[in-house]
Amino acid sequence: MDGNKEMQIQTTACGEGILLPLAPENISLPLPCAAHVLHGAPVTELRAGDMLGEVSKEIFHPMLRVEGFMFAAASDRRLPLLRALCPIEAREHRCVLRHASVSAAVITLSDKGWAGKREDTCGAVLAKALSDALSAPWLQRFLLPDDPAMLKALVCELALGQRFDLVVTTGGTGLSPRDTTPEALLPLLTRRLHGFEQAMLQAGLAHTPRAALSRCLAGCVHETLLLTLPGSARGALENLSAVLPLLPHALDKLHGDMADCGEN
Repeated sequence: MDGNKEMQIQTTACGEGILLPLAPENISLPLPCAAHVLHGAPVTELRAGDMLGEVSKEIFHPMLRVEGFMFAAASDRRLPLLRALCPIEAREHRCVLRHASVSAAVITLSDKGWAGKREDTCGAVLAKALSDALSAPWLQRFLLPDDPAMLKALVCELALGQRFDLVVTTGGTGLSPRDTTPEALLPLLTRRLHGFEQAMLQAGLAHTPRAALSRCLAGCVHETLLLTLPGSARGALENLSAVLPLLPHALDKLHGDMADCGEN
């Protein structure tokens, strides 16, 4: 992805870890820590996981990372929330925009986990597998009850609002009354990836015939790749492992790579 776009940013002083809303210069932010874009790449180009930093002697020094987005009371615009990766001085910074290699979100659906009665081991396993397989991904984890409205709202926000590259869910793909993940997310898919679904099903069937009961989905929500996996750590990892080698190429194509796929 393009890493040469520049943005002139005026910041207030803040310490490492602080969140700074980023807004165009003509929008006033009544907050103790804030940043304004003076000129350069538009704010709308920012995606979750992107980094802004200064370049010295051709070395990129990351300063700020996009953690999410917010609405400003004085504006109807969505403003990026930047996490300070180091202490920030109160001055104008000439920053270079670096898109994240891959931004990924893992959503665990579990009533017991939401209630604090069960540890989210499945989400941790999937996050590690993605971190190991992808090139320096930026990962966030979420925990929800088995609530289709909450799930649909979160996936819409991650895919359409924060523009994550990849969203993976675990849980809610079986046949119990609370298993509603496919019903919640199927209407969001702009394209379905039947090949991914078949590969995940075959991987599950290689270990247990009960995998035939799983109703996993794979597809695109515009520019975001979406995978829904079983709720068990073993089943989820088996399904994910079946398509992990394909993810980098799939994401390149989804983001506009026009090169021929070839035989490999």
